[in-house]
Amino acid sequence: MISTNDIRAQFLQYFESHGHRILPSASLVPQNDPSLLFTNAGMVPFKNVFTGQETLPFKRATTAQKVVRAGGKHNDLDNVGYTARHHTFFEMMGNFSFGDYFKAEVIEFAWNLLTKGFNIPAEKLLVTVYADDHEAASLWKKIAGLSDDKIIPIATSDNFWRMGDTGPCGPSSEIFYDHGPSVAGGPPGSPDEDGDRFVEIWNLVFMQFFEEGEGKRTNLPHPSIDTGMGLERFAAVMQGKKDNYDTDTIRALIEASADLLKQDADGRFKTSHRVVADHLRSTAFLISDGVLPSREGRGYVLRRIMRRAMRHLHLMGSKEPVFYRLLPALIQQMGHAYPELNQHKALITETMKGEEERFSALLGRGMALLEDEMDRLSSNGHLPGDVAFKLYDTFGFPLDLTQDVLRERGHKVDEAGFESAMAEQRQRARAAWVGSGDSAVETVWFDARDRFGGTEFLGYVSEAADAQVQAIFRGSDELAEAKAGDEVAILLNQSPFYGESGGQVGDHGTLTGPGLRIEITDTQKKNGSLIVHYGRIVEGTLKPGMDVHAEIDHVRRTAVRGHHSATHLLHEALRRHIGEHVTQKGSLNTPDRLRFDISQPRPLTDDELKAIEAEVNARIRQNSPVETRLMTQEQAIESGAMALFGEKYGDEVRVVFMGNEDEKNRQAYSIELCGGTHVNRLGEIGLFRIVSETGVSSGVRRIEAVCGAAAEQTIRTSEDRLAEMAALLKVTPAEAPARLAALLEERKALNAQISSLQHKLATGEGASSSETIDGITLAARFLEEVNPKDLKGLADGLLKQISSGVVALISGANERGSIVIAVSKDLTDRFDAVKLAREASALMGGKGGGGRPDMAQAGGSEPAADAVFAMIRKTLAEG
Repeated sequence: MISTNDIRAQFLQYFESHGHRILPSASLVPQNDPSLLFTNAGMVPFKNVFTGQETLPFKRATTAQKVVRAGGKHNDLDNVGYTARHHTFFEMMGNFSFGDYFKAEVIEFAWNLLTKGFNIPAEKLLVTVYADDHEAASLWKKIAGLSDDKIIPIATSDNFWRMGDTGPCGPSSEIFYDHGPSVAGGPPGSPDEDGDRFVEIWNLVFMQFFEEGEGKRTNLPHPSIDTGMGLERFAAVMQGKKDNYDTDTIRALIEASADLLKQDADGRFKTSHRVVADHLRSTAFLISDGVLPSREGRGYVLRRIMRRAMRHLHLMGSKEPVFYRLLPALIQQMGHAYPELNQHKALITETMKGEEERFSALLGRGMALLEDEMDRLSSNGHLPGDVAFKLYDTFGFPLDLTQDVLRERGHKVDEAGFESAMAEQRQRARAAWVGSGDSAVETVWFDARDRFGGTEFLGYVSEAADAQVQAIFRGSDELAEAKAGDEVAILLNQSPFYGESGGQVGDHGTLTGPGLRIEITDTQKKNGSLIVHYGRIVEGTLKPGMDVHAEIDHVRRTAVRGHHSATHLLHEALRRHIGEHVTQKGSLNTPDRLRFDISQPRPLTDDELKAIEAEVNARIRQNSPVETRLMTQEQAIESGAMALFGEKYGDEVRVVFMGNEDEKNRQAYSIELCGGTHVNRLGEIGLFRIVSETGVSSGVRRIEAVCGAAAEQTIRTSEDRLAEMAALLKVTPAEAPARLAALLEERKALNAQISSLQHKLATGEGASSSETIDGITLAARFLEEVNPKDLKGLADGLLKQISSGVVALISGANERGSIVIAVSKDLTDRFDAVKLAREASALMGGKGGGGRPDMAQAGGSEPAADAVFAMIRKTLAEG
């Protein structure tokens, strides 16, 4: 039996032998389409190529593309585990022509691969074509020898592909495999087409038109080809299976789940094993592409997937985190084709385990609530929306997880009620999502790159260069000239200015020429290779074609690259001291600081931070040279280089080597793929100092640090403060800690003495005795600066001394008044402490008061002790 891995390899090698370049799978996080949560089709990485906004140095390509459909318009999550062909994660095999070959060639490629490469009997295949695409029908007859009954015209949009309301579009032709009459179902287009007998295995899209809107189409000058073959579905056909979950790769994951849980793979938990196997793949691949579970956006979809799998694991009897223990089985099956699984194994493991630990703490209580609510439902009853919301808000149950549980008992959720309860949160999530995807690349920069090509960056070796102005923009408008006072964006044919990317801020500097001066205040990288200089024309007139002298702000760049190089050392030190799960989640390198966000589930201790800081400084003191090498991606990864999430790398990449393992060992300490600028020797970084470590979001910590002149200024500021404190203490800075400790001890002793004296004063020791009013003892004291919090304790002690009577203590601390009144138990039927406190409060400029009949407290804007004590004496006399 041919394996799924063999099918993938054979497909790619076949098209490579026909002039196609094999490209690695793009990230599941789209780099060129902010409207998509995830890469949901094989053509997504080439979208800008098909629209003409981007060009490639080759005309043919083939890929095995990772795909996730679990959010937004393309969401198969609810069906996963219950059907034979739905997945959240799958692989889309494809071959692409960018204005090269067209219908005849792609049909011949497909037919020969299926019938000769994979030896599928021709009689087992039939095709559909768009009803108006007579050319495709004719080619299928000519090339494949198919009869009319095996070429089915379809008039619906099923066989006409569109990228959107406007843009490239065209008819498609789908290839179906016939399982034979023993399986129920009819051919496509028939009333019984939903049966399982005929399975679509490959879709060939012929991009030949441009949709201009309102039904108007024009012919594309260079028609293109986009094909898609679902690997799992095709593997089922090749392995003689009717169900994708019975194919070798997915079955191995199911068996691993069954072994781990000690549950029959095909028994009562068959669906659960299928869910876990599918969601394991989505989880691992999404994390490997930089997505972490969160409450919004891509992270929330990942959390939904993970928690659905974890609920099924719990259902099968797991009482502790086990999901992560299935990762080795996935790596064994797919790690060769997708080395990122091994590369990010530590991060994937740590994330899976941590998420399951967090969810397990809530799962039991949430399920108990849900079980109670289901017991109250009538048959086919709907779970109230507010209950579903509580499960989501309190116990972390995504709605589809609740629906999954209910489905097993024949119930549904009142979705309208849930949406009503969720309205505010959903609105916030939508607002957040607008900014959570990658920014759309403006069309103007695509056009500019097509016209001028990429900007040659000279800043690795030079901080000044002569250049020619290619274009001037204000917003999206291209200008013929710009004059003094204008704020513009400028393209040069070459530039020493670094465009912001990879966490490093863009350069500042000047463009000058005869009678011309432009202050550059920002530099951005656009469309991958354009460097756009933003600035204000101080004097002169700027026109395209002019020669200018471009020079960066040397002092600023020096500070920036020092912080960038320190970030690399910090990254490696963190991985060595905290663990290999530490991965960069964001960074910022500016002239005055660095900010580094990492995947880390807990705060770092002071000892860990000190050790990390010390290690970075030790590497800086080595003062070893920083080496940069250009390599292929494969060579870079083999060398041990770390690639950063979200970064796009070309065929040739820059690899930065920093530090030595020890004085005798020339092996590099840090190796990373990086396009930024760096110091020449590590000693140029200067002193490195961590200034803060904080949490950013679940599983992400942020470290801020300074180096070089910024670190010196931080230390100088601290020393100035220490010197100022020492001067106030009248000691040297070295003696200041001991002197401060002694003062604190003195203060502690004085506070104890004050408290003792206040207690004596309050209880009458060493002071005048209490007075008697109409046979009732009154102990009234104005204690001035006694802490109001101490009044109750003092009043209780004094009341015990006098046995029977009334105690009234007033504090005037903080320039306000506070009073506590205590009444002995034998007098509470005559005098109410609460009533007395409220009357006292009114006299003190306050309102109210509260407590019990035997002890109450109140306050006001002033003590008013004389008036308050007079009121109490009068009350006792009348009582």
